[in-house]
Amino acid sequence: MRVPPVSSPPKLTTQNVVVPNPNPTSNPNSTTTTTTTLCYEPRSVLELCRSPSPEKKPTQQEEVEEDHASLPNLDWWDSIMKDLGLQDDSSTPIPLLKNTNINTHETSNPCIPEIYPNPSHDQFDQPQDFTTLSDIYSNQNLAYNYPNTNTNLDHLVNDFNNNSNWDFIEELIRAADCFDNSHLQLAQAILERLNQRLRSPTGKPLHRAAFHFKDALQSLLSGSNRTNPPRLSSMVEIVQTIRTFKAFSGISPIPMFSIFTVNQALLEALHGSSFMHVVDFEIGLGIQYASLMKEIAEKAVNGSPLLHITAVVPEEYAVESRLIRENLNQFANDLGIRVQVDFVPLRTFETVSFKAVRFVDGEKTAILLTPAIFCRLGSDGTAAFLSDIRRITPGVVVFVDGEGWTEAAAAASFRRGVVNSLEFYSMMLESLDASVAAGGGGEWARRIEMLLLRPKIIAAVEAAGRRTTPWREAFYGAGMRPVQLSQFADFQAECLLAKVQIRGFHVAKRQAELVLFWHERAMVATSAWRC
Repeated sequence: MRVPPVSSPPKLTTQNVVVPNPNPTSNPNSTTTTTTTLCYEPRSVLELCRSPSPEKKPTQQEEVEEDHASLPNLDWWDSIMKDLGLQDDSSTPIPLLKNTNINTHETSNPCIPEIYPNPSHDQFDQPQDFTTLSDIYSNQNLAYNYPNTNTNLDHLVNDFNNNSNWDFIEELIRAADCFDNSHLQLAQAILERLNQRLRSPTGKPLHRAAFHFKDALQSLLSGSNRTNPPRLSSMVEIVQTIRTFKAFSGISPIPMFSIFTVNQALLEALHGSSFMHVVDFEIGLGIQYASLMKEIAEKAVNGSPLLHITAVVPEEYAVESRLIRENLNQFANDLGIRVQVDFVPLRTFETVSFKAVRFVDGEKTAILLTPAIFCRLGSDGTAAFLSDIRRITPGVVVFVDGEGWTEAAAAASFRRGVVNSLEFYSMMLESLDASVAAGGGGEWARRIEMLLLRPKIIAAVEAAGRRTTPWREAFYGAGMRPVQLSQFADFQAECLLAKVQIRGFHVAKRQAELVLFWHERAMVATSAWRC
């Protein structure tokens, strides 16, 4: 089965790119700057954004179209369904990532419950007057990860002080506090009361998020989620997830921001290499590699470049692993490049670390990390893990936080972790509602919440009880230093937001991270590090 191509961003043929010193033993912190010429393809960042061609001054419409063309797209998803031999009989069209209205009155999939009504456009037309939740957590000593902002749950509740219907949030926090104090019988009694209050994930984002967190706490208490959330076990479920992810990418800028920032960091750090090895600790379905492989093929000068991917995956990932390998091998063959995909069981990696990964002389190595691996290893295992990364001297370590994983949540109590995650996913649902109101896709929003976000909430609640070192502190402690992402990555981010035109999203740099914000809350933060 093949993965069709993904359109890729313009070549960096006129951009200064900072890459690691090819001889790190002499000076591991040094960098080199390479500048290409204009004779091949005059499409620098400045040209794309501002500079007109000497022969013809582009119109405003042409400039907008060229800006949007720099973004990757996911138009190839439908052929995945065809190659799987599964006809898509759904009458629900997948929304496109552009500011157009989409018919949202399609027949729903009977396998997906009708969990909440379509959001009203009027809900986001007028600014809302939000009050505080200080009555809930003013005495909880809660800390958040943005010391220079006032980000909290205030943004999500209207007229709380005059509306007792929101007291379930206080009950939810009390239940989380019981886990810290080992008052599990009291936690069970609170959750039973919440079952009467939160019967379904309907209504406002905070209410829906609270429902999922209530279920996650109940599962944790009963022991039904001692392991990771259940994996996809059938091809039909995988196809549903693929289509739902495509819809999420068409409704919200969050998925595409993650993909292009990671790919850009890899291309810049491993610039000019014909033998690239990526060790990925959360490969998902491998969809993001199609655009990276296309970039590698377009930049190849001599010979056939080789991309070696090692994915560290859960033991129950057999179906997904086979699908990923078949897809990427077929796509690489179509592009005329070579790809090798290896899988390392997570338990094996926990036992022997990077000895389970096959490294080859002459390859440039990159490590892709997310919060999941740190939550799995805990504080004791994190230091040793990062020390092992230093020993393999990768060209770049890319860290993507798309889960609201913060210093405050990582270093404090179970209660703080739950409240921080509740805030994050409430804001995620609010941004999803706003994206639907701006461009349509309401039917898919239900599936996104249930198939993509709910499993992450369950995992976040389970991880909240694990003590981990704040990731920045751990990185610096391991001798790593941040690498600034390029101006081109900034440009791509701005193009993405210009394309979706959803009020509330904005991009900013926070230290060395490139961050996609929903209002004042970070939704995705990507950073690159060098050993």
